[in-house]
Amino acid sequence: MNKNKTKITVFVPMGCDFIHEGHINIINIAATYGEVVIGLLTNEAIMTYKNAPVFNYEQRFKMVSALKNVSSVIKTNDWDYRASLEKIKPKIIIHGDDWKKNNQSIARDNVINQIRKWDGKLIEAPYTKGISSTQIKEALIRSFNPSFLRSGLLKKMLKKGELVKVLEVHNGLSGLIVENAEFKDKKFDGMWLSSLTHSAIQAKPDIEYVDVTTIAKTITDIFDVTSKPLILDGDSGGDIEHFCLMIGTMLRLGVSSVIIEDKVGSKVNSLSSNSSSQKQDSISNFSKKISAGKKIIGTSDLLLIARIESLILGNGLKDALKRAKKYIDAGADGILIHSKDKKPDEIFAFCSEYNKFPNRKPLFVVPSSYNIVTEKQLASNGVNVVIYANHLLRSAYPAMVNTAQSILKYGSSSKIDSKLLSIKNIVELIPGKNS
Repeated sequence: MNKNKTKITVFVPMGCDFIHEGHINIINIAATYGEVVIGLLTNEAIMTYKNAPVFNYEQRFKMVSALKNVSSVIKTNDWDYRASLEKIKPKIIIHGDDWKKNNQSIARDNVINQIRKWDGKLIEAPYTKGISSTQIKEALIRSFNPSFLRSGLLKKMLKKGELVKVLEVHNGLSGLIVENAEFKDKKFDGMWLSSLTHSAIQAKPDIEYVDVTTIAKTITDIFDVTSKPLILDGDSGGDIEHFCLMIGTMLRLGVSSVIIEDKVGSKVNSLSSNSSSQKQDSISNFSKKISAGKKIIGTSDLLLIARIESLILGNGLKDALKRAKKYIDAGADGILIHSKDKKPDEIFAFCSEYNKFPNRKPLFVVPSSYNIVTEKQLASNGVNVVIYANHLLRSAYPAMVNTAQSILKYGSSSKIDSKLLSIKNIVELIPGKNS
């Protein structure tokens, strides 16, 4: 190699979640121009334009640093590499030519404009066709235990700092809907297995009747066809001994979070007309349950979230805030504050005070009753996770009733056919396309 060329800094931005032939090709091309500096993107930077990586930054750093022709690796926090470029002012930047039309095109324009200041040159290497990190990840989803890829995803999303959007699921098919739903660049970040809808889909009342074995079977069905993190509605958690066993099961499955509510006695759904008959657990007892669960979780990535029912039961904001502090002290990884008011005022009042906590943890909300609230409003009030807790089942049931009534009315299914998914499409919807 020409000695003069080795003095030239060649900047190559990469995520490198899975190192493959395409990465090696670009690095080898870069080495022909000078010393290769890899701008290794942090998890947060990667999540700006694609799904969270499987491996954390430290793991990816070790892999990339060991590659032949890599002179050094620089931590890159910006998705468009702005700070790293400004720091080292490389003469040459090399990137695959696959970023011209996708959601990285803005980063491409920013890079071109920035490097003009020091006469930098952008070289776009041909994209290696037939292989990508996304394809590798999809293959792993089909081949490995779901927890391999799912573990820690929710934690990574929360660190990113943007509002995490979660939608209810109750079986594998609804999991597929959440997995694939997309509008422009918007997608759901995770899934919520609701005790209400999971009970209802089995025609059982929402009274903590459905056992952990059945819940585990449903989660397995969902995980077989999805890659997004799942949050489990753990109801009250039951007795501490039972709760700890349930946590162990969720850890083995790869569930990202379990939420338990501070209620005792026979369950009454929080949004039912007679929810006031429900009793709230003592702070001391519920804190013991949290602490016991955290001992089982240990250093794993599963998040244990405490759901506070003070506003539902009419015990007021002061009690809710007191409980939030105590539950966090007991080890809760986050707080879910619930309300059945039609307006979000008392939720926002809680947010205002909760955001002042010195040891504040992620805040979850379920705007089923105060559904006029927007995600933008929630985020501006410090909410970290919004859960749309029952909407898929609530929309599916009226449609199924309408179909049944139409067939009875007309003695034929032809009248309703235009509103149904075609057999061809539903066959193609399921992975494997078994026709």
